[in-house]
Amino acid sequence: MASTPFSPDRTGPAPGRGGGRVCAGLGARAAGVLLAVLSITMLAVGASLAPAAEGHGTHRGLGLPACGWVVAFDKPCPTCGMTTAVAHAADGNLVRAFVAQPMGLVCALTAATLFWLSLHVAVTGSRLGTVAGRVITPRVLWVLAGLTIAAWAYKYATWPDGANAPVP
Repeated sequence: MASTPFSPDRTGPAPGRGGGRVCAGLGARAAGVLLAVLSITMLAVGASLAPAAEGHGTHRGLGLPACGWVVAFDKPCPTCGMTTAVAHAADGNLVRAFVAQPMGLVCALTAATLFWLSLHVAVTGSRLGTVAGRVITPRVLWVLAGLTIAAWAYKYATWPDGANAPVP
């Protein structure tokens, strides 16, 4: 039987090439499984939480205490609203996720993409994970750091005065 790109036999020649197909090794497949599990777990936890109407504080639904930064300064911390944004995104409400915390939306979308990419690598042995890993360069990391700071500035600018005031 001839090998096709979709057949389980990965030893046959790749279409249009004379050589054998090179697949990801066991380590790459195991990493794919691990990343897929971690990504879907983050999204599942987000989907299980009711997003806080205030745009922050959803993490308290996990039994965590109030943010020390917010309690001490009545201003948002750098990751303020991330859990809320992931909870909104996991529910499919991308606009509310963006409003809660723009980088939280980016994290949720990255987790969703990483889930499918990692699952593909784990199941098919694709080397796509290696190619995708090359995207993570120092320049990309600096851009992400800048976007994170910009998202914090947005959260700071939209933070209501007295947001941490006790509710009577």
